[in-house]
Amino acid sequence: MLASGADEAWSRVRQSVAWHGHAVVYADWRDWLPRVLEDADLRPMLGSRDWQRLRGLPDPESRSRFAVSRLLMRCTAGAALQAPPGSIDLAYKPGGRPYLRGCDQIDVSLSHTGELIVVGLNRRGRIGVDTEVASRRIRYASVERQLCTPDERALLGGLPEAERERELLRVWTLKEAYTKALGQGMRMGFNQFGFSRGGESLLTPDGRPASRGEWSFATFEVLGTYLLSVACHDVGLEGAGDLAVGTMLDAAFVHEIVGLLGEK
Repeated sequence: MLASGADEAWSRVRQSVAWHGHAVVYADWRDWLPRVLEDADLRPMLGSRDWQRLRGLPDPESRSRFAVSRLLMRCTAGAALQAPPGSIDLAYKPGGRPYLRGCDQIDVSLSHTGELIVVGLNRRGRIGVDTEVASRRIRYASVERQLCTPDERALLGGLPEAERERELLRVWTLKEAYTKALGQGMRMGFNQFGFSRGGESLLTPDGRPASRGEWSFATFEVLGTYLLSVACHDVGLEGAGDLAVGTMLDAAFVHEIVGLLGEK
């Protein structure tokens, strides 16, 4: 199901998770077609729940994107655990957040928009990923009090309009990624926490540091079209270096982003 050269990408995923604790993988779902939908192993690979969800989607594009996103999660987890993707039991928490059944040591996060699908995986804590089209513009006046802390409003209010819109979109994706990592999503008020200029540090509403280095944040541009933000948590306990499923299963920051199907 993987394009030519993808074996090297999966090796990089395995190395990144083993050495640094985490990896973020992205792909253009169109590059996986038509092989994915024509593969005889698609149904057993997805499992009964995701297969039923796939069949219930209303249009071919939605079905294709859904199939690729679930396969990308399974392939990423399989690379980290040195296990066949079809053996990965992907399940969902009540709010819809995916998790790896039987592998509570590994946290996963999924985001997609347009042609981009992103999977984050972390064995040292929580992880959240979020993506938006980089050209999207949000009217600052419409969302400033709901989205931004007083400290962020003071910063953004002094910027030229074009720069303010770009910074606002970056802040939006960082907050989405952070609340996804916490498992809160939109239930957590975005004006209750903020980020420093550049997005590396978590701040209180009045601009004071809100963490002691256990969280790392970053925003990247990928495929030349999208912003990708990542929130990665490190609980401070070194995990087992051996992630093979035989030793990892049920046992005791973003350093690199891997673009599958070739570097974009």
